[in-house]
Amino acid sequence: MTETAVLADALWRATVYASVCQLHLRDNVLLAEPLVAEQVKERPSGHWGTVPGTAWALSHIVLAAGRLDRRVDMVPLLGAGHAGVVQLSATWVTGELGKVRSRFGPDADGLRRLVQAFPDVDGLGSEVSPALPAGGFLGGRLGGCLPFAQGAALDAPDRVVVPIIGDGECETPTTAASWLGQRALPDAAVLPIVHVNGFRMGQQSLLGAMNDEELCAYFGGLGWVAQVVHVVTGTPHEHSIFQTALWNALDYTLMGRRMVLILRCVKGWGGPASLGDRALLGTPDLHKTPLVSPRADPDQLTRLEHWLASYRPADLFGPDGRPRGALAEAVTAVRWCSLAPVKSLGAEERASAYRRVRTFAEAVTDVVKQHATRGDFRVLSPDELSSNRLPDLVGECWTHELLAEEVLLEWLAGWTASGRRGVMVSYEAFAPLLTSGLVSHIKQRRMVGARGLPSLNLLLTSYGWNNVHSHGDPSLATTLLGLCVPAVHVLTPADPARTAAVLDEAFDSVDRVNLVVAGKYTRTAHPVETIKEECERGLAIWPHLSDDEEPDLTVVTAGDIPAAVAADAVDYLRERHGCRIRVVTLLDLTVLGSAQLWPRGLSAQEIDHYFGARAAVLVLTLGHPAAVWSLLAGRLNRAVDVIGWQEPPGPMPQRLLAHTLGMDRAGVERAAGLLLATHEVVR
Repeated sequence: MTETAVLADALWRATVYASVCQLHLRDNVLLAEPLVAEQVKERPSGHWGTVPGTAWALSHIVLAAGRLDRRVDMVPLLGAGHAGVVQLSATWVTGELGKVRSRFGPDADGLRRLVQAFPDVDGLGSEVSPALPAGGFLGGRLGGCLPFAQGAALDAPDRVVVPIIGDGECETPTTAASWLGQRALPDAAVLPIVHVNGFRMGQQSLLGAMNDEELCAYFGGLGWVAQVVHVVTGTPHEHSIFQTALWNALDYTLMGRRMVLILRCVKGWGGPASLGDRALLGTPDLHKTPLVSPRADPDQLTRLEHWLASYRPADLFGPDGRPRGALAEAVTAVRWCSLAPVKSLGAEERASAYRRVRTFAEAVTDVVKQHATRGDFRVLSPDELSSNRLPDLVGECWTHELLAEEVLLEWLAGWTASGRRGVMVSYEAFAPLLTSGLVSHIKQRRMVGARGLPSLNLLLTSYGWNNVHSHGDPSLATTLLGLCVPAVHVLTPADPARTAAVLDEAFDSVDRVNLVVAGKYTRTAHPVETIKEECERGLAIWPHLSDDEEPDLTVVTAGDIPAAVAADAVDYLRERHGCRIRVVTLLDLTVLGSAQLWPRGLSAQEIDHYFGARAAVLVLTLGHPAAVWSLLAGRLNRAVDVIGWQEPPGPMPQRLLAHTLGMDRAGVERAAGLLLATHEVVR
């Protein structure tokens, strides 16, 4: 056995041992004395089945990174959220956990505190944490780790990203599409390790049912060379074989080829093979810890003690719990690489004056090309750029199209997590496919706090107001606003000039999720004098449509169609009702929310300044009225109504659709009349 294999064996045993301790123990963490019931958790909980294989792969990766040329980073990512206990254990052993939570230092006291704190672990939780090494991708939502790794590795010649993904995870559509999607990113150095332990949470996985030849044929058909490595009991010889396979795969990947390592083992190996008359090894019953009552059951207590002792902790740790022997050498040999942001190329100064732009295509194309010249920008789209009137972006070296929205989002997330900027362009109706992924990445970014990472930018167009019946669904914006997360901004420019301005600002922003909703057919141009205020404050009064006096009615618009409808209706409303009117445009919907939650939320004084002290308010929005109502939350003590998207009863011409939903002059007049009548009573 090579020296590195000896170190890998020690690191693996220590990681698995600490994992079993976290799942079961409260004390006696070094087995310095016979295990007694009082030293065991009353209700052990957590996931065991993925631990031995994930720890195996991770141990070899960080040791290989330590031997690799320091000019190349080898970044591990954990795809399974249930592998969190492995991440905690590996980082405790190597001292990385103690850097994040000092009371969990790499000694006996630190391990004792860790096992007692599990599963909360001082806010780190029991799932894969972005606060720790190997946590660049937040697990728990299966499927995104491989494409996230591809995005992080794209155009990064000094980085190899190694995602460890499960065989069950490979059944998700996002992962399945990503194997093929790698063809669109030939320069992304990704070395996936597929952990085939045979079972998902409930039953046998599809990959687990394949033999080695079928596995190689499956991945070969997708353009990947596959090598299967069997690990049965974790012998030194098996460590040597895996180490050699990993180095060969790494060399292959660095040459620009696609290779996948398949780690084939039995689910939960090393744990109890049976319990009573029930077989456990190689069954779904080992997904979680099989010993659920060792404190009350003497037989389970004995099995737990034998299980822990099988990793020979006395060979790994000294009396003080610090690494010794081969483990001490391994700890000094490892290198944890992360997705450190690449060096910023610097922001270009924006034009001092906002200019008129005639079309959506001109607005988007000009701004995107300006940012792309800086070399750290990508445009991602599900085969819709031409359809969205952006043909000049097709075929550029910084543009990638793939008909899989979920994969594109992960590419964007991985790309931005490594400090680069970009945007995903999509039909609004298909954007709800991104919901779970966006929520996951919002969680991840919140857990690590503001780090100055480029924002996640989405440009949604081809909305339902100008499209066929199946292409109407503004649910993503509604969902994101419902999260009440300050990083979210839903941006609704009123014309192409404002679309250009808001994209320019969004592309250089950090630590945000920017959802820009803009129509591709919009040609209406509004005066540009207020654009600066709209961009900086999120809204502005439009003087050219407003009376100078205190208004009786304030029409608030969010989006291009609402702005055009309001412009068409205001003179008619004045004539019909003899009222004073103010028009306010919203560039950022979140200004309607509470200033205690939303960074741009209006204070009570600002509400009176923009909307008038007593005026009734009519909001016209491209999206769901529910999104607006949730932001207002009863804060306007006056008559209010909202016109927006509601699911129509069936296909209909666009004019009829607008009329049915109230988004035309007649609908605005009808709503305004009711508001003013109510407002008279209130006054």
